[in-house]
Amino acid sequence: MGRKIEFNGKVIAKMGIFTALSFVLTYIEFPIFPSATFLKLDFSNVFVLIGGFSLGTIQGVIILVVKEALCLIKSSTVVGQLANLIIGLAFTLVPFILYDLKRNFKTAIIGLIIGVLLMSFISLPMNRYVNFPLYGIPDSVFVSIWHIILIFNLIKSVAISVITLILYKRVKGLLKF
Repeated sequence: MGRKIEFNGKVIAKMGIFTALSFVLTYIEFPIFPSATFLKLDFSNVFVLIGGFSLGTIQGVIILVVKEALCLIKSSTVVGQLANLIIGLAFTLVPFILYDLKRNFKTAIIGLIIGVLLMSFISLPMNRYVNFPLYGIPDSVFVSIWHIILIFNLIKSVAISVITLILYKRVKGLLKF
């Protein structure tokens, strides 16, 4: 059975903390593939996931949406942020929903595995049909690097998942204010 959706002062404060931590981490990003330097690894979704696991699905989605809205401040285009939002929802929504239904470590792992697969595969059509055309990048470039995009998103989502699982147990006690 799912959790009751709450928006009291404590929950909103926690959402604000997770959003702020997540947004700050967007500034720490780096490319891992020289042939696709536009693909930058950042760990901002770690705090989106921790927020969603600890507070609930709706709250986690709000954390993600607000983080991406804040990223518009530092971005020169809406296109990238919209793609990040859609790919982020693909990555986080299933883990949030499953964890709301059954709050245990096994469910979190199953949800994250599904999220990793969804993020990795949704990133391909998002890049091919949204990002590349709107940035004016020829389709031939996508065809030559689609596998790098897939591998990048697998690496990114697995790394975020592992870090989330390690940190969640450690910060769970801090969340009881």
